[in-house]
Amino acid sequence: MPLELDSLKKAVAALNAVLAKSNDAEIMRRLDEVTQNAIKSGAIHHFEFTYELCWKFIKRWLEVNRSPTAGVTRRGLFRLAAENRLILDVDEWMRHDDARNLTSHTYDPAVAESVYLAAHDFARDAQRLLEALEARND
Repeated sequence: MPLELDSLKKAVAALNAVLAKSNDAEIMRRLDEVTQNAIKSGAIHHFEFTYELCWKFIKRWLEVNRSPTAGVTRRGLFRLAAENRLILDVDEWMRHDDARNLTSHTYDPAVAESVYLAAHDFARDAQRLLEALEARND
């Protein structure tokens, strides 16, 4: 049974779009600090949402195509995802998980910047996951 991937496609596209804007030095230079921070906060929000969708789609794919995942830890899900060629690196996904856990502390400017930077690496991995799910969505 194929998974409906539209929500993940939209989330990955939105994350990539906001990161592209925030990486555009010319655009960011013209904005005041409050607006720059709002754009970075938007990137963090998109990271949170997309991360949540990613691990839930991993879980769904595994349940539909392999076996039940009740009681499997997040690390266990990522390990199974790597074994099934959905992701490349379990440790990298655990770093994404750590960054997601930090998002509740984004009121701290240093933590917010750290999560914002982590979102860039995550965007690449989220895109790879989406492509793997699309390729194996039968």
